[in-house]
Amino acid sequence: MSRTVRLTGGLVIDPAHPGSGQVRDVGIRAGRIVALQPGEPVHETLDCTGCVVMAGGIDLHTHIGGGKVNLARLLLPELQREGMNPLAPIPEGLYDPCCPVTPGTVATGLRYAQMGYTSAYEPAMVPANARHAHMEMGDTPILDHGAYVMLGNDELFLRMMAEGRSFEQIRDYMGWTIHASKALGVKVVNPGGISAFKFNQRKLDVNEPHVHWGVTPRQIVHTLARGLKSLGVPHPLHIHGSNLGVAGNIESTLETIAALEGLPAHLTHIQFHAYGNEGPKKFSSAALQLAEAVNANPNISIDVGQIMFGQTVTASGDTMRQHANAGIANPRKWLGADIECDAGCGVVPFKYREQSYVNALQWAIGLEIFLLVNDPWRVVLTTDHPNGGAFTSYPHLIRLLMDKPFRDEQLARLHPDVAAQSALKDITRELTLDEIAIMTRAGPARLLGLQSQGHLGVGAEADVAVYRVQPDREAMFTTPEWVYKRGELVCRAGRITATPVGGTHFVEPEYDRGIEKMLRAHFEHHSAINFDHMAMTHDELCACSRCGPLLPVACLPGARDA
Repeated sequence: MSRTVRLTGGLVIDPAHPGSGQVRDVGIRAGRIVALQPGEPVHETLDCTGCVVMAGGIDLHTHIGGGKVNLARLLLPELQREGMNPLAPIPEGLYDPCCPVTPGTVATGLRYAQMGYTSAYEPAMVPANARHAHMEMGDTPILDHGAYVMLGNDELFLRMMAEGRSFEQIRDYMGWTIHASKALGVKVVNPGGISAFKFNQRKLDVNEPHVHWGVTPRQIVHTLARGLKSLGVPHPLHIHGSNLGVAGNIESTLETIAALEGLPAHLTHIQFHAYGNEGPKKFSSAALQLAEAVNANPNISIDVGQIMFGQTVTASGDTMRQHANAGIANPRKWLGADIECDAGCGVVPFKYREQSYVNALQWAIGLEIFLLVNDPWRVVLTTDHPNGGAFTSYPHLIRLLMDKPFRDEQLARLHPDVAAQSALKDITRELTLDEIAIMTRAGPARLLGLQSQGHLGVGAEADVAVYRVQPDREAMFTTPEWVYKRGELVCRAGRITATPVGGTHFVEPEYDRGIEKMLRAHFEHHSAINFDHMAMTHDELCACSRCGPLLPVACLPGARDA
């Protein structure tokens, strides 16, 4: 018999439904949110007086599985050792190490749950490495998960573009790739730039042709966005834009938005793409221009990729930009790699410093973007873990967004020129609990097409986080009182109580299977992997994911008309 739990007396923050911010009961039964009648008998009642009740957190963009994050772990064994505290208490008999910059799979799941997060999504899965990515995510306890497969730098896509293949053929290739890798969406990294780097091209602007294939990032972005809309994939094209981290790259970002021509797209870690080249140091904030563009284009959503001060490691598919950044690695080591002409990756350790003008301005730019974009439903809270900082810094980031006096105190500690060059000091907005819930729960769920997560409506997954209200929002969001995953108590006051296996989200778009004849011929001539071994079955996905639930996400109706 399923246990029924009543959470009573808490302030329910559920912006996906009317009445958010009211004190009411929340019922849990059989892993779902249920409506309980007054006086209805339950197995357990939790007194949530003085607490806020939210859906479990959803991290839409965090590098937690696949080859790239493993390389980051291996490159910095000293940080792994420093993050392990053998004297730390072991909660409920479970091994729970202190969290290094790039924690292993077990620590990742536990640390997320200890903050009230119940889902996390890997944003850069290479098709040839999909099984590895799914196995690592499956090895991450508690969290539901999924991944976006990388396209737009693979040889076959660029060849098809260069040869003038029909849109329908390219779309069907996209559909097959999503199907084969069991992906939740598609990501493009530095469109065409990873490939161009292999031909010794050291930069690629939005309207500049690839030196070998002759196609432009504009064409790549538009084709991929159109293809996803036609396939009905709920999450729009996940775009890591051109010229990441380059002063003046706001022009590339605005050109990318224009290239979409109204098609839906999600611009990821947008802080790294919102730089001007004004002022004495030729590096300035373009957050206002970026926010104006997002506000004016309802087809665009973003996540911020906030940087947080301290040691981290940047792990990106953008080989071109990581090669350019290798000279500033801290500690002084880095690596680059490529796999099956699908994509590349570069891993560069880095330390963000408060007294560095550039780092401090990056910090301010991220906060400006959060506070200047009007619609919280199109802004997702991220640090691009681990690139801007570890996901464990989210409570600190939430306090910066909700507490202007605290934000001003932090700004005063930075390089003295930053306050003068930044608009941050003049922004008075403080985000509300509803806005935080949107950016960390309801908004990501909507952007991913997750109809039963990110909210507390009847029938939703019982992913619930209960936080004790405190004036210090960082302390409040660091350690929830209770965390439930699919109705099971997984964390109590920071102590892990259970480690269920998370589920895997993926989409299954329809496509013309006739494309497989052309794909088979391509694989026979250009790939080390047998075509028949590329596509994962449901059984394989289940095995890779430790037999966790398979959670297909419905495609949008009427998509083929796009």
